[in-house]
Amino acid sequence: MQVVTGFSQNKDELVIGFARDTEELYIRAQLGSQFTSLSFPTEFRRARANSVELMQELQGQTVEDVVQHQNERSFYFILSGGYLLLFKLFGNRSNIILFKDNEALELFQNKFSADAELSPLQMDRPLLQNFSAFETASGNLRKIYPTFGEVPVLYLEERGYSQAALEEKWELVQSMLDVLESPELYYIIRLKGKLRLSLLPLGEVLYTYAGPMEAADHFTRLYLSETGFERQYEQAKQQLERKRHVTKTVMDQSEQKLQELRHDRSYSQTADVIMANLTNIPPRSTEVELYDFYTDQTRTYKLKQNETPQKFAERLYRKAKNQHVEVKQLEEKVERKLEELIVLEDALQNLADVENYKQMKAYLREYNHLLGSKQQEQVQIPFRVFESEGFKILVGKNSQNNDELTQRHTYKEDMWLHAKDVSGSHVVIKYQAGKSIPNTVLEKAAQLAAYYSKRKTDSLCPVIYTPKKWVRKPKGSPAGSVVVEREKVLLVKPENPFAKV
Repeated sequence: MQVVTGFSQNKDELVIGFARDTEELYIRAQLGSQFTSLSFPTEFRRARANSVELMQELQGQTVEDVVQHQNERSFYFILSGGYLLLFKLFGNRSNIILFKDNEALELFQNKFSADAELSPLQMDRPLLQNFSAFETASGNLRKIYPTFGEVPVLYLEERGYSQAALEEKWELVQSMLDVLESPELYYIIRLKGKLRLSLLPLGEVLYTYAGPMEAADHFTRLYLSETGFERQYEQAKQQLERKRHVTKTVMDQSEQKLQELRHDRSYSQTADVIMANLTNIPPRSTEVELYDFYTDQTRTYKLKQNETPQKFAERLYRKAKNQHVEVKQLEEKVERKLEELIVLEDALQNLADVENYKQMKAYLREYNHLLGSKQQEQVQIPFRVFESEGFKILVGKNSQNNDELTQRHTYKEDMWLHAKDVSGSHVVIKYQAGKSIPNTVLEKAAQLAAYYSKRKTDSLCPVIYTPKKWVRKPKGSPAGSVVVEREKVLLVKPENPFAKV
């Protein structure tokens, strides 16, 4: 066949395409640090983006022979024009190197620069593998057959290799070599919890194939799917848990600071007491006892000798103003972090339902905005959060956000509310296992649903409520539009019961 293309779409993947008349064949080499494989698809859809041409000097050259090195995990193609293409499959140090006239022209993995010094024509390892050498090595397989991996060794052990006499060991090895040289079937097995491509039936046999290329293709897809899912699942879980921990820590610290500011004796109250007692404070005093009409007690106040009581009070009033600003900022920060925390917890809960690679890919697309390196503050939160008697109430901010709230952040046991027969925000009371929603909480949530709707100015507003499992979104319906299958109605006054007076 003739080489027609060479390219890479991923960091550790090289694809080389061959053709003969109307026939096509590709070698897809995966040369990662965690996984090395060759697969042989008969067609390949090349991506339009993130694709780079490689091994261009090979294009137009014809494969004249394929040579397997003796006792080595490597082979090379002899091509027309004096080219050699070496496949060095040494685990996490695997590489593909293009040579011409025994000079290295191109390394796929440039990080292994020493591979440029290899000579494909001199990589055979001729070893004596007769009974005499076997006897001299006392049946040590690694000395006689260095390319044997774990599978052949375990295969022999299952047949009593360790307990057998030397002659019996030799016969067991020869019998296995007959299978390895001319296998009737090719296997995908699970051994010690890991997926393997094998010439020997060992462990749990999952699939059998008549041909090696079909087996290699299926194995690569299966392995990448299975291990890719596990790796991506764990990475996503760790990222979300780390962000949740950071968000929770910041929220707790902000709440603690907020409580301290709220419970500290107000600067303005101290200033009021000072101003009410100006005539009772001796000049240049550093300490004075005054009646605090806020607490109905006498308190000791410390002053500055070179500062008049009026100036001292003015300074306290300025601090009180700054304290008020800080309290407001902290309240907003706590609210924002609470929203972020709910989003992260929802993402983790949805991740727990992901069971395979296909679902994982869809999950990563949907939650990509949470899994990047961006700061959590940059994530758009689709709802407002209120809290009553330990229950969280979420209110959608607009029609698009309503969709996101109901479809992504709401579960079947959550209580869903909406102003009846008019447009408005979706409202959700988050379910708590083992707890029923108090009527007082339900009424406040209903008031919010009425307040954030077209009936905001009505004296009374009917609000429907039902568990989320009875709410569905028809395919192709407008943003925020849903169908409610079962509902109850509550009549409330439209208002925000959490508004600060």
